[in-house]
Amino acid sequence: MARKTNGSATMRDVARLAGVSIKTVSNILNGYQYVRPETRERVDDAIRELGYHVNVSARNLSRGRTGAIALVLPALRGVYFAELADAVMREASRRGLTVFIEQTNAERDRELRVLDGSYRSRFDGVLYSPLALGQHDLPLFDVDFPLVLLGERVFDGGVDHVTMSNVEGARAATEHVLDRGATTVVPLGVKDDPSPSSGTLRFQGFRDALRSRGLDVDPRAVIGVPDYFHATGAAAIARILDSGVEPDAVVAFTDTLALGALAALQDRGLRVPEDVLLIGFDNIDEANYSRPPLSTIDPGRDAIAHRAVALLEERIQLQFDGVPREERPAPRRIVIDFELIQRQSTLR
Repeated sequence: MARKTNGSATMRDVARLAGVSIKTVSNILNGYQYVRPETRERVDDAIRELGYHVNVSARNLSRGRTGAIALVLPALRGVYFAELADAVMREASRRGLTVFIEQTNAERDRELRVLDGSYRSRFDGVLYSPLALGQHDLPLFDVDFPLVLLGERVFDGGVDHVTMSNVEGARAATEHVLDRGATTVVPLGVKDDPSPSSGTLRFQGFRDALRSRGLDVDPRAVIGVPDYFHATGAAAIARILDSGVEPDAVVAFTDTLALGALAALQDRGLRVPEDVLLIGFDNIDEANYSRPPLSTIDPGRDAIAHRAVALLEERIQLQFDGVPREERPAPRRIVIDFELIQRQSTLR
């Protein structure tokens, strides 16, 4: 019969039962890969038999770490950010880290507080997606705690940065509808603010695709939007239609804009995809359940979460090992590849 200990077993007990050293057990628990399979199996069997559980809090405290990271996002109301938060939490949990989420509502003062050092005592590191800050704020990102940037507002900030293929993804989405015979393609999601953002980058990819075919966008269809919510997409496409533009394809820069546009098009008696092809960006879960299901660009959300948490964990370890800044790896910019997901909204 297995000897259960109701959580009271220690690493020493596991080592004794498996016939290995405490260091070997520690290596296996921390993911050290150079362990013989038969040794790993004996340790795993001992862990199961004893009901041993790693006390992550105690382990982190012994290292001077909290075991917690912060994920700072503009707003969880945005479906993409909510699903990104879920992906980050799953990846962090796999690594024994706890995630605390804060939303800034894209308010500059709240975003600045992330960089002033007040997070340092509560969290080992920060994953940060700013919207109110920009390139003119670059000096503020020279911080003395582990920080990984997400998103498109700040580039070359002197810290690790994980982003997506915005230009290339939008270009692929536009080429997709052009290849299916569209000639009057309108963009949905051009931002009011012309500074670097996912919207400006996706508009660049959109125009690149049109110009490569000798086409350009009707200026009446270039309508700035303040945000990327469903209602905004519905209102924007209504304005475009009211201006006299008769699109046979819409390239929306987020799925939420596309889903709002889908409802507005159907309200006007326009059928998707028979009358208007429609494609979005983000591959949110909701896109697979619209009617018709929405074609979209998958930006690699799970891969973004994986790389961002891995980079942050590495920086945290270097920080707590006392490695001087000048001896640490140079900041890395990771661009995650995309995938075009074709569904019925672009299948005539």
